[in-house]
Amino acid sequence: MKNKRIFLFLLIVLLPIVTLVSYRYYQAYIETQRKAILFERRKASWMALKHTLSEQITKFNGEVGILIKDVDMNWEIAFNKEKLFPSASLAKIPIMAACFLAGQEGKLKLGRNIALKASDKLTGSGMLRNAQAGATFTVEELIGLMIYDSDNTATNILTNMLGIDYLNRSFKAFGLQNTTLSRKIADFNTRDKGIENYTTAEDMALLLERIYHRSLVSKDISERCLRLMKLSRTNDRIPALLPAEITVAHKTGLERGVCHDAGVVFTPKGNFLICVLTKHSEATSRSAKELIAKVAFYTYQYFTE
Repeated sequence: MKNKRIFLFLLIVLLPIVTLVSYRYYQAYIETQRKAILFERRKASWMALKHTLSEQITKFNGEVGILIKDVDMNWEIAFNKEKLFPSASLAKIPIMAACFLAGQEGKLKLGRNIALKASDKLTGSGMLRNAQAGATFTVEELIGLMIYDSDNTATNILTNMLGIDYLNRSFKAFGLQNTTLSRKIADFNTRDKGIENYTTAEDMALLLERIYHRSLVSKDISERCLRLMKLSRTNDRIPALLPAEITVAHKTGLERGVCHDAGVVFTPKGNFLICVLTKHSEATSRSAKELIAKVAFYTYQYFTE
């Protein structure tokens, strides 16, 4: 009788505990299975995306370098990522980073006022070409104009202040293996002589990833770079087919025969790096812009599925 009472007591005490532990193990098992299924589905969608992008590249009448990265999963889709392309205004991204680095090193005072000279002005993008000579801007304002307005004159002033050698050394310090400046931005006379600036999708993605993870030189410099790229006013490529509420930090590049865009896209279900560089022989860059917009849209769809 005594043993029976002890057994009943243990049963009453232990049964809820055993049931709870068993339930928790079961829930953990179910969650593990759920995550495994989701992982396989995500992986299958990633491979489907790669196939779709490959089809888009095949249809394009020109050369394409692409690097897409799911920063959460650390997965990469790349086509011709090491191929050299004329950098056009994509060079302004590492120039921006080099300017902030120079500010940290004391080589450049970001708050210094610079008076615009008539000889500084360049054709092409930007509002400074139409500004009155003698107008003043801080160095930091010039960096901003170089990025969100893609101002060639601002870029020219900053390049003159730092020198091409300093910029190229900074690019190497950032880890860029194939990004070089051989001439100033928008110096088309030199370009026509065969002297060109180059970069790759791989280098641009590396730079963007370091900015995204706040590891380019310092957290402050990375955040400054990201903030300026979010203000970009040229939205006819990566953001073109994306919902208006999606934030994109990016920089375009456009010259005769080349059309690029590189940036970070922030979505509610995950963020991704996207670098699309193109070279073509068409009179306009319409097809290249459409390709870049489609690549960004298909990648965005991967996250929304």
